[in-house]
Amino acid sequence: MMQHGQPTRAWKRRGAGSLAHAKEEATMSTTFTSEPQIPMAPTVARLGVPLIAQAPELRPVIQLDHTHKTYTMGDVEVHALRGISLKINKGEFVAIMGASGSGKSTTMNIIGCLDRPTRGKYVLDGEDVSEMSKDERADIRCQKIGFVFQGFNLLSRTSALENVELPMLYAGVDGPARHERAMDALASVGLTGREQNHSNQLSGGQQQRVAVARALVNDPALILADEPTGNLDSRTSVEVMEIFQRLNRERGITLVLVTHEPDIASYASRVIVFKDGKIKKDSTVAKPRVAAEELRKMPAVVDDEDED
Repeated sequence: MMQHGQPTRAWKRRGAGSLAHAKEEATMSTTFTSEPQIPMAPTVARLGVPLIAQAPELRPVIQLDHTHKTYTMGDVEVHALRGISLKINKGEFVAIMGASGSGKSTTMNIIGCLDRPTRGKYVLDGEDVSEMSKDERADIRCQKIGFVFQGFNLLSRTSALENVELPMLYAGVDGPARHERAMDALASVGLTGREQNHSNQLSGGQQQRVAVARALVNDPALILADEPTGNLDSRTSVEVMEIFQRLNRERGITLVLVTHEPDIASYASRVIVFKDGKIKKDSTVAKPRVAAEELRKMPAVVDDEDED
């Protein structure tokens, strides 16, 4: 087992938050782009030229252009992706859905820089990563992507604070800055006072909050969440979605969420459905569910008291 404080390249290759035997093949989510309505910005008027309203250009974080992925299994070629193209702009909250074998997981792996396309182009936050080596993609993951997994993937013998500090350790952030940023991240997900608790001292919902805080600390261009509510009860799932919506709304964080649950997808502003290696449906959610409002309407949780 890795000793605390001794970073290894292998961890970095799996991406921040994939310690404790993270499942790369189950990771990361792919996604889509919605084109939100934005106010028109006037241009500077010149003599004899009428003032023209002009929309500012949105900056894409994810761009996939005619992306293919083919796996060779003996004499058989499996076409996992069949030339998909999609764009996700900065500040979008996108949910990805699809049955097993639809190409959803393959797209997630490519977007998360865990795999490369066989053909086509992938640009992440302005950088073409299509032809990068494993080590180069490991660096990109550390710098630009925050991961949130269904199974939390926390180090069991490490405190919440130390779990959140780990991505910064591998990024070379000095001790005082690591501590301050980790404390701020835990506070942002409602875990003030739980910094020294180990995983076995936290509920499932609290462990997932630690995982979200860990994904935030390197200020990534993108957070990829793979079935983040899969191991949680109904109320805790809504609590996690409230955190995602708040981070997206208040900080403008780009979020890509993979889920099999339509009700969880309805918290996003855009939903994309994959089928047979292609994008079957790409739609904007007219009125996303508001997790904060739903939490206020839910009855308070009361722990059962032990009988005398």
